[in-house]
Amino acid sequence: MKLSAFILSSVVLLPMVAFSQSKDVWTGKGQVGYVASAGNTDSKSANALIDMALLEDRWKHAFHLGGLYGESSGITSAQRWDTRWQSDYSLTSDLYTFGALRYGRDMFSGFQYQASGALGLGYRIFDTDDVKLSAQLGAGYRKSRPEQLIKDASGAVISRIPGDSTGDAVVTAGLDYSQALTATTSLSDKMLVESGSSNTLFTNTLALAVKMSDRLALSLGYSLQNNSKPPAGLKKLDTIETLNLVFAF
Repeated sequence: MKLSAFILSSVVLLPMVAFSQSKDVWTGKGQVGYVASAGNTDSKSANALIDMALLEDRWKHAFHLGGLYGESSGITSAQRWDTRWQSDYSLTSDLYTFGALRYGRDMFSGFQYQASGALGLGYRIFDTDDVKLSAQLGAGYRKSRPEQLIKDASGAVISRIPGDSTGDAVVTAGLDYSQALTATTSLSDKMLVESGSSNTLFTNTLALAVKMSDRLALSLGYSLQNNSKPPAGLKKLDTIETLNLVFAF
């Protein structure tokens, strides 16, 4: 997928999804971001995501879809898609059970895919208009498939050698935090740990958003993804800084 196609699909698809789901009391936000630099090194990157939630009595259903694409000196350097679904059932005003599914495909992590399902308990530590903080712990099962990346002299990936798929039991832990700093500024942080015998995946997304209107905001983001046991020759840690336009629905 080329950068122009990624941006076009993001700009067209995300508002369409937001519009169609808003009729059925889904609420949430979508965002798109683009960064380009020129000089000694030409680089371009784009990212997009959508987060939606539905509340029904004791149930809360949440959906996430995100994508990242990057080029450096004309060579694709990042291409990642991830999606998550989680359903919570409130046992009390603060305690809840959850079931979660996750699938990630990162063309440069050394894993063709990583997919998991988990069940567990969560607790809402703070749940006010200004501050929200919840923590959860669960257990489940993960499937993943490593792959070896073959690159040419320029650093472009010219072929991929997939390995055998593996499966293992995992323990998951997560934190979800948001706080209104002012009437127009908010801070959020989401962390997920998924640990098994084959690998520990750690992801964290930090964002500072400033409202321009009731629907639109600008957001500065910093996210990281760390695999404790990547295939040979690949780095454990990937980070990205973004500037995004956020729209609420």
